[in-house]
Amino acid sequence: MQMDKTVMNTTALFDIASFNLDRADAPFVMPWPQAGNPTAMLPFRHFQEWQAFIEERGLHAVAPRIVGDKFRRAQRLYLLAWLDADLVKAGELVALTALELALTDRYGGFFRQRHAQAGNKQKRKQAPMLHDLLEYLVDGDGLTDAQLPFTQRYGGSIIPVLHRSWATHGESNSGNVSRPTLAEIRNSLAHGDPFDGLPWSGLLELVRDLIEYAYRSHLQEGRTGCCS
Repeated sequence: MQMDKTVMNTTALFDIASFNLDRADAPFVMPWPQAGNPTAMLPFRHFQEWQAFIEERGLHAVAPRIVGDKFRRAQRLYLLAWLDADLVKAGELVALTALELALTDRYGGFFRQRHAQAGNKQKRKQAPMLHDLLEYLVDGDGLTDAQLPFTQRYGGSIIPVLHRSWATHGESNSGNVSRPTLAEIRNSLAHGDPFDGLPWSGLLELVRDLIEYAYRSHLQEGRTGCCS
């Protein structure tokens, strides 16, 4: 699914002159998938290169402003990681917060209606959990790898990081550790995972594409002037 990009912010996320730092001898390295290489490590030697890379992954203007503001906050934290690499972890948490807000906006009504029909007044008042929203993307809104630009660009499958039942699919007898879902990643970041580890490869871009998938009818409406 190809989308026209109209990024909301028209000015640089930061003043480039304030970050005129050269890393020619020791590049800033970030894990990010590439076509055919899901474990690629991308080197950046100039802040302008890193800034352009992050700005190219901006969110389409069709997303509600409150979602866009949170996503751009995540972008700024990624950019500041040029000065302190640990800030990427904060950027990941904020990006996942933006995703949860977007999915609650798009699908929260479905969960409220379902609980109302079941006569569960308590749950009807509660916001759905992130893992429920992510699974609804697959089970309720029909998301497949073929529909997501992230997997079109880089290959592989993102369904296991959305759906708990797929996270361990085919691995019960292999001895491999199951892949954490985005909800599990969010929880580990929010609750002080003592091991932290490297940044999650491509997480910001994946979150951007998931948000745009959730709002895809709005993008279509913006392009054609009518709902798809």
